[in-house]
Amino acid sequence: MRVTEVRVKLNLTSTDRLRGFCSITFDGAFVIRDIKIIDGPNGLFVAMPSRKLMDHCPQCRSKNHMKARYCNQCGAQLNENRAGPDFDGRMKLHCDVAHPINASCRQQVSETIIAAYKQEVERSKMPGYVPQNLEGDDYMDEGAGTTAAAQ
Repeated sequence: MRVTEVRVKLNLTSTDRLRGFCSITFDGAFVIRDIKIIDGPNGLFVAMPSRKLMDHCPQCRSKNHMKARYCNQCGAQLNENRAGPDFDGRMKLHCDVAHPINASCRQQVSETIIAAYKQEVERSKMPGYVPQNLEGDDYMDEGAGTTAAAQ
């Protein structure tokens, strides 16, 4: 599988560790959106899109986020420790929507996204810079986005 396009939207206004979002296209046919670029303690890393895990209220069976203390529907108190631990022993509150299956694919995706991020940071320093559009129907328009070939 070959990376055919990477679009990066910088998070220029924030002072937190989130540096931007990106979308990546494989073989001009499959896109993954809402990938986060984060400045961690060991440098930049890529966080794949995820969703909050939910479970059902034991009384009314409506769905609630794992961190909720009370049911959103009936107001019943929920067990705060109902989420199982992840491999680090912390509560598992999120689940990846999409992610690479093996280390070499993860490395290729991360390196491509970080290179596109650095290229977008340089572009942002130029006069007349216009941020990338990650939404909408123009996603596969000719010349849109930062194109990055697989390494």
